[in-house]
Amino acid sequence: MKLDHVAFQVSDMDRSLAFYTQTLGLKLMFDKISQEHRERFAFLALEGGNLELLEKHDEEGNPIPVGKGEPEPPYCPHVAIGTDNLDAVVETLEKNGIPLLKGPLLIENEVRWLYFCDPDNNVLEYVQWL
Repeated sequence: MKLDHVAFQVSDMDRSLAFYTQTLGLKLMFDKISQEHRERFAFLALEGGNLELLEKHDEEGNPIPVGKGEPEPPYCPHVAIGTDNLDAVVETLEKNGIPLLKGPLLIENEVRWLYFCDPDNNVLEYVQWL
């Protein structure tokens, strides 16, 4: 296992991307818009992991302020752990009685993921890049 990414919700993606790429020098991996989920999300490369930025939109397409709207994953701070076998993770969680918050989900045949909580309700994600 390895750290895959840490995620933050942002209120202005363009401002955040400028900060992380121009000020801090991180490399933009991708910046996408999902009409289905009313969100814009970007991944930035870090050595040993990635940073995910999430900008959630309301029904009119306007960004939702940080801390407002959906408090559930992926729109909450979380740590993502990379795996090569998400099905084995699901089996392990089920055997240990750990409920899934969301998933397993698949996006664009590129990545599968799921969310669950640790004993202190910290949100964790397992992600499998296909």
